[in-house]
Amino acid sequence: MIQSLIPLISILLVGLSVAFAEDAPGCSDHPLLSRMKDFSISECEKQEFGEEEMYYGEDNSRMVEGKRTVIGYEMNEGSPAVSELQVRRNYINAMTKLGGKLMYEDKFGAFLKLDKAGNEIWVHVRVYDGAESYALHFIEVEAMKQEVTSSDMLKDLNDKGFVALYINFDIDKATIKPESQPVIDQIIALLNESADLKVSIEGHTDNTGTAQRNKILSEQRAQSVMNAVMKGGVGKERLSSKGWGQEKPIAGNDTDEGKAKNRRVEIVKQ
Repeated sequence: MIQSLIPLISILLVGLSVAFAEDAPGCSDHPLLSRMKDFSISECEKQEFGEEEMYYGEDNSRMVEGKRTVIGYEMNEGSPAVSELQVRRNYINAMTKLGGKLMYEDKFGAFLKLDKAGNEIWVHVRVYDGAESYALHFIEVEAMKQEVTSSDMLKDLNDKGFVALYINFDIDKATIKPESQPVIDQIIALLNESADLKVSIEGHTDNTGTAQRNKILSEQRAQSVMNAVMKGGVGKERLSSKGWGQEKPIAGNDTDEGKAKNRRVEIVKQ
């Protein structure tokens, strides 16, 4: 009798291991979307500020910046198989119910966007071959936060000869975003408070795209900042502008955080 129970006990233990498969340490579902049935979290990554390329058409994409979360899921051993389409449809339907919309879909996954309470959230559902695993990539769009005052800038100019600022522009353009106006205002205040100060406004990029395009873009953005400062009443004779493109990184371009640091505008004391 005891011997006949051993196979049954083994089956029950296997069943328990499937039902209670553990998630990777420190990982949990994103508050917006939970996992599919019979999947556990295999890995996760969280960044306070990162970027992802998100598609809104077959040949249309843009880099989206903000709080980045990636959660990888694997099917529990012994669970019934699901299809790649089933995974995609599950999350497309879930986002649609929340008020989001499908931006682009192919056989590898789907790109979704939700506008909620003034916030923009992108989700990339990446399904791997056989649908035994998949990943959710979240970007909660926000500008890189920077609280800087004219006195902070002056201290850096006197101590180091320059100050690095994170001014946000429209994607691949030199148009300054409204949320960066407070930084522009502090540059104006700095120059108004230090009447003899002359500065060079210098643009820098990461290495995304071609070096030639990055050079031109950095020049245009530096000029855009200079124009905004002049609009605030600072004389043109106290200002100059220059674009360095990707030539002078201050961090590695192999991580999203490094790229974000490299996309900067420096105020250089003359």
